[in-house]
Amino acid sequence: MTQPFELPHFYMPYPARLNPHLDEARAHSTGWAREMGMLEGSGIWEQADLEAHDYGLLCAYTHPDCDGPALSLITDWYVWVFFFDDHFLDMYKRTPDRAAGKAHLDRLPLFMPLDPATAVPEPENPVEAGLKDLWARTVPSMSVDWRRRFSVATEHLLNESMWELSNINEGRIANPVEYIEMRRKVGGAPWSAGLVEYATAEVPAAVSGTRPLRVLMETFADAVHLRNDLFSYQREVEDEGENSNGVLVLETFFGCTTQEAAETVNDILTSRLHQFEHTALTEVPAAALEKGLTPDQVAAVAAYTKGLQDWQSGGHEWHLRSSRYMNKGARPGSPWQLPSGPGVAAADVRALLAAAAQERLRAYTHVPYQKVGPPLLPEFHMPYRLELSPHLDAARRNLVGWSHRMGILEEGVWDEDKLAAYDLALCSAGLDPDATPEALDLSAQWLAWGTYGDDYYPLVHGHRRDLAAARLTTARLSQCMPVEGDPALVPANAMERGLTDLWTRTTADMTADQRRTLKAAVDTMTESWVWELSNQLQNRIPDPVDYLEMRRATFGSDLTLSLCRMGHGPAVPPEVYRSGPVRSLENAAIDYACLLNDIFSYQKEIEYEGEIHNSVLVVQNFFGADYPAALRVVHDLTTQRMQQFEHVVEHELPVLYDDFGLSEAGRAAMDGHVLDLQNWMAGILNWHRNVDRYKAEWLGRRAHGFLPDRPPAPPVQLVS
Repeated sequence: MTQPFELPHFYMPYPARLNPHLDEARAHSTGWAREMGMLEGSGIWEQADLEAHDYGLLCAYTHPDCDGPALSLITDWYVWVFFFDDHFLDMYKRTPDRAAGKAHLDRLPLFMPLDPATAVPEPENPVEAGLKDLWARTVPSMSVDWRRRFSVATEHLLNESMWELSNINEGRIANPVEYIEMRRKVGGAPWSAGLVEYATAEVPAAVSGTRPLRVLMETFADAVHLRNDLFSYQREVEDEGENSNGVLVLETFFGCTTQEAAETVNDILTSRLHQFEHTALTEVPAAALEKGLTPDQVAAVAAYTKGLQDWQSGGHEWHLRSSRYMNKGARPGSPWQLPSGPGVAAADVRALLAAAAQERLRAYTHVPYQKVGPPLLPEFHMPYRLELSPHLDAARRNLVGWSHRMGILEEGVWDEDKLAAYDLALCSAGLDPDATPEALDLSAQWLAWGTYGDDYYPLVHGHRRDLAAARLTTARLSQCMPVEGDPALVPANAMERGLTDLWTRTTADMTADQRRTLKAAVDTMTESWVWELSNQLQNRIPDPVDYLEMRRATFGSDLTLSLCRMGHGPAVPPEVYRSGPVRSLENAAIDYACLLNDIFSYQKEIEYEGEIHNSVLVVQNFFGADYPAALRVVHDLTTQRMQQFEHVVEHELPVLYDDFGLSEAGRAAMDGHVLDLQNWMAGILNWHRNVDRYKAEWLGRRAHGFLPDRPPAPPVQLVS
């Protein structure tokens, strides 16, 4: 069969190594698969299938340093997960039988209790039998923290198969943002990362939830999945009719050839590997220092990081050899394995390293403050009607008074002219048109506080190039939000006074868990401002995937969603909010707002602020495109995100309601949450269209900087 495209030249500078216990793992996994009922008589595999796929070789390449028993156990896990995938395809995707597929998936978490002493059901099929056996053999040597994280990753891997099944049922191809998010869960690389911990060293709980460790896992996942998409395109798209493949997604989104889409997927893969290396060398050491890790814990994180790196090299090598994939004409993954000959290897290595360096340096070569002129504003897809609160004028007046009382207009960053140009009460009036006067005031004040902080960090800390002061500011702001019985921080500046006031009024009637959720949302936003500042000081334009995910945080999206959700009471179970469809719904709304903000603020940020965190600029840099071309991509993405929102509302939420057996009150509460998000998007678009903050005339008069008649805000004192 002719290949649909020529495989690109992959960036893989680390040579693959082979575990010496390969034969032991192969023999063990074959016997184990037969014992679990996965071979003869299963209707899915025969022994010849298992031998052709050679999961022992996969695990020997991806875990080169573990001992024989550990390699055998890990190989059994991979046999199980690939059997699950083929079993689910044959039983539920080819049919397709959504109800039976969900019933099958609903039983599997019962075989993964956090306490190994908990009784589990009697297995009814090879998938259940395999999971029961593997869980019992694995968890005794791992902590409860690892068990919890690995069971969640396994549930995501299993449950998101329903997302793939739904897309096949509708003949629908995802958009790039949705695809990369969901592929992490469906593709199982976060699950693989858990087994890397088993093979190398467990990540300390103190850092397992931090951004640097999350980014390591996510960049590892994206690279693994995108590489798999390139090798499996022919089998998945042409043979199985699969819609979940990155090459197909980009081919559809950009309207390009399959070869061009494959090259673009490889560019994104390379970018994710560069992001992995950047995070490992810069952010991980800082997190270890900040969390006070012991030398043994630092060594454990290093071993885990190296394990993820080994997995990348070994996984690539396995794809080159497995009969499961399209690999004709593929070149070895490492430059050190190129054909030898007089001058050949050296020339190829030099060319590869030069290309890699060029790609890596591209992120650091932007010239700030380029004159770009007023932004081009396309026609935005907005299917929802704008409504405004009748209390808008009063909220505007009250916001001025509150800003003066907090000191926001007295620190040299904002004055009344800026506050009026930003008209944040107008934004609140559109976000929550039915709010009481008091609730509208509170909403406008939260927006003002968040916008002030977003301006303050680059202007004050960025002006001084003082990352340490920015970190201290963030730490002190977190102390302004006591959850239960914590000592209150005495505010020392406008940001601290504003947050203390907002926190006290907002959380007066909240439970401790609700306060904890809201505090985490604010912390996420303020920590993302430090991430932006760090990139700014390096003049580093972020990777497109990392940018969009962090953009949600810098935009304060978690804060907005926390406040929205709390308005709908306990009728909606937390697991509904954690479900794939609801996360997809909320992320689509958030991305729509973030991306349109980048389109409106292009001149403000690029020309007047020297900013690098703008999706249009990120696309320009990544694809080497000019401004109009990059704008088209970002505008297309806003449309895709809105259409994704509409798709989830129309097709996925009704099924979700049935899956969870939501009561009438729960369904009404979720419908109210959807309406809040619709108002949120319509209100934000209206606000951008009407305020002076992004208009060339106002920017020319009030360029981003300290107020001319006032000194800059004083630095934060290094005391608490």
